[in-house]
Amino acid sequence: MIRIDGGYGEGGGQILRTALALSCITGRPFEIINIRKGRKKPGLQPQHLTGVRAAQQISRAEVEGAQIGSQMLSFSPGKVRGGEYSFDVSEIKGSAGSVTLVLQAIMPPLIIAGSKSKISVKGGTHVEWSPPFHYMRDVLLPLLNKMGISAGLEIEKWGWYPVGGGRASLSVETTSGHARKPLRSPGDIRNRGRLLRLSGISAVSNLPTSIAVRQMDHGNWLLKGAGLSAKFEIIDAPSIGKGTFFFLLAEVEKIRAGFSALGERGKPAETVAEEAVRQFLEFIGSEGAVEPHLADQLIPYLSLCGDSSSFTTSRVTRHLLTNAWVTEKFLPVKIEVDGDEGDFGIVTVETLGQPTNIAETKF
Repeated sequence: MIRIDGGYGEGGGQILRTALALSCITGRPFEIINIRKGRKKPGLQPQHLTGVRAAQQISRAEVEGAQIGSQMLSFSPGKVRGGEYSFDVSEIKGSAGSVTLVLQAIMPPLIIAGSKSKISVKGGTHVEWSPPFHYMRDVLLPLLNKMGISAGLEIEKWGWYPVGGGRASLSVETTSGHARKPLRSPGDIRNRGRLLRLSGISAVSNLPTSIAVRQMDHGNWLLKGAGLSAKFEIIDAPSIGKGTFFFLLAEVEKIRAGFSALGERGKPAETVAEEAVRQFLEFIGSEGAVEPHLADQLIPYLSLCGDSSSFTTSRVTRHLLTNAWVTEKFLPVKIEVDGDEGDFGIVTVETLGQPTNIAETKF
């Protein structure tokens, strides 16, 4: 039984999601206390509980403490099985909880489950404090594809705070890699290479299209000031709620990076665009190859490659440091982050042996 203090580091739900994913992969049970101790509402909230139930369902796990508000959980997985699954964040309690955060907890084990899977999740597709649908589809999945993962993400309805109601589906092919080395290294991503193209979307739901146009025009104006330009698509997104979204996708030679912002009541369209463009300009002005939000998400996948790997990031975050800490508890890897929090960093994932328990009985 691995014991985890959920209040460590950034003290949020990422600790739980990574633990769920790696527990399912390795078959190692865990107990976590102080769940989301660092948040205003500590304990399990609907999206976290949905992640637990999703991991429980795909692995036939024995679980204790899975209820709203719980700050302690024990999870003992069985064998992971691919297939068709459907989850609804709002089923537990009316919520716009993040669809992508639920997928974070179950996508890694389903990738090496030995059979195809299709997962449908209902909830928030574009909400604060989580990767939006388009980030996961256009930034994370293309990189995972280079690592031998065949996965696709589709959206049926967009879900905004506070009503949610969005629906997205993830299709996952099983990896062809060896059980002891299920993924292949993406190669050297210390140098990102030159910027190839910029594109993006400016979207609204149940609001005047002129808002999306203003977001796009201001984003282009800011980029022009930096000597750049982007091709944007205006989207009138189907949804039961109201919302606005601006997303900028940067494609460089080695990797992709995504930057986004959400609108809210009283927030000018120009401010929404400025938030996303400012993030991009900070990234492109740095030497890091991987932007901060992707850096922490990469750690578990790189740790399953069986080969040592490294990358640079434009900014070391507490999420990155915390995810490295959790991953080392489950897998035989040593993860070093050379750089101070908030600054440029070099991340090295060194394998210390084969994760034999993956090969022996799990898959």
